[in-house]
Amino acid sequence: MLPDPAPKPSIVNGLSVDVEEWFQVGAFEKVIAKADWASLASRVEANTAAVLDLFAETGAKATFFTLGWVAERHPALVRRIAEAGHEIASHGWDHQRVFTMDASSFRADLLRTRTALEDASGTAVTGYRAPSFSIDNRTPWAHRVLAEESYLYSSSVAPIRHDHYGWREAPRFAFNPVAGSGFIELPVTVAEFGSRRLATGGGFFRLLPAKLTDFAVRQVNAQGEPAIFYFHPWEVDPGQPRVRAPIRSRLRHYSRLDAMAGKLRGLVGRHAWGRIDAIVGKPAA
Repeated sequence: MLPDPAPKPSIVNGLSVDVEEWFQVGAFEKVIAKADWASLASRVEANTAAVLDLFAETGAKATFFTLGWVAERHPALVRRIAEAGHEIASHGWDHQRVFTMDASSFRADLLRTRTALEDASGTAVTGYRAPSFSIDNRTPWAHRVLAEESYLYSSSVAPIRHDHYGWREAPRFAFNPVAGSGFIELPVTVAEFGSRRLATGGGFFRLLPAKLTDFAVRQVNAQGEPAIFYFHPWEVDPGQPRVRAPIRSRLRHYSRLDAMAGKLRGLVGRHAWGRIDAIVGKPAA
């Protein structure tokens, strides 16, 4: 039985969605080539519409970290998200991990993506999330580049150890990674049990009992901090195509897709949620 830390009821937590197609995930990057993306069935509009409807049920607002690749092909979707009162933020152009770039190519990726997102949404883009939480100790220049490009915040660090990502030595809560700048990094929330940390968003939320994420939200709220939660639109789509991939990848991607919408509806109803730009102090548009 998990203990139930007493939350601070005034704290609004950060609700976020990483907007990408079902085939643009790290689990499939070795079996689906980027050159083939355009030929695959797009499901991002329908899946994101389902997420927007779910949020509308409770009035929750969120930040949608969106790929430039998606914005270029589905500008009306990006506009719809913004017009519903949600924040549009950057998830990079085509899900390339930051630690595979250098500072120059990262800057170019940021510019191309921001242009597509702002053109589609009609709003300023000031937030960023690295694909696969790929800002870590291999990218000491990344936060500086973001600050130089006038981003206000990033939510790109997962302070855990994981086979695909993670920066266990990073702070667990919001920190200022660039000296002399107001730029903020807001790591995604993990549950802490002594010296052990467990991730609580995305596939972890889908596969593990919802009580673990509830515990993590209450745990960080009890310390006066907002939780930062994330998931993907494809996670509410049990009818998506099946890919021949390694068994571990298939289990991670396809397990419990049919349970995700119900679990999300419960989580959104049990805690206070809002846009991440509001948490860092930027007035909502």
